[in-house]
Amino acid sequence: MKKVLIAVDDTKGSKGVLSVFRNLVRPPEEVVLLHVERLEGRSMMIDMLGEAEMSTLKEMLRGTEHKEALDRKAEKIISFYRRELEDGGLVSVKAIVREGIPSEEIVKVAEEEGVDLIIVGSNGKKGVTRLITGCVSKSVEGGAKAPVLVSKPAEAPDSGTERAYAASALR
Repeated sequence: MKKVLIAVDDTKGSKGVLSVFRNLVRPPEEVVLLHVERLEGRSMMIDMLGEAEMSTLKEMLRGTEHKEALDRKAEKIISFYRRELEDGGLVSVKAIVREGIPSEEIVKVAEEEGVDLIIVGSNGKKGVTRLITGCVSKSVEGGAKAPVLVSKPAEAPDSGTERAYAASALR
């Protein structure tokens, strides 16, 4: 395996990708670390926007306090996961931050980068909530050409990773 894409955010399910990655039989040559900024937060409306509307939204948000806050949050998330991966001895980590619909951007980056595997976290949504708001990992599975490995949220923090993330997120 040459290249793995790891999609991350600030959820418990995403934190589980580190243990899944560390348990891979053979580490890849390169990791593409991806975070997608959801411009409308957790709103379902963003998933209904077409390319033209999304482009307009991106343009309208450029330079605003909201966009700057999203950028700071993305930098904290990427920095945390980069440190964790590099501390594990992995040298080649490429970090990418995109804006838009997470599942669509994950699939696009996976194709652009020619990855052999995509690792995403599951947010653990169930029932009506999942039906209404959707599920990024399921959408990625349906749209990706590469195999998708979904990490379930850990019941308990594994070896301090969750506490370390929480502490670094506060900085």
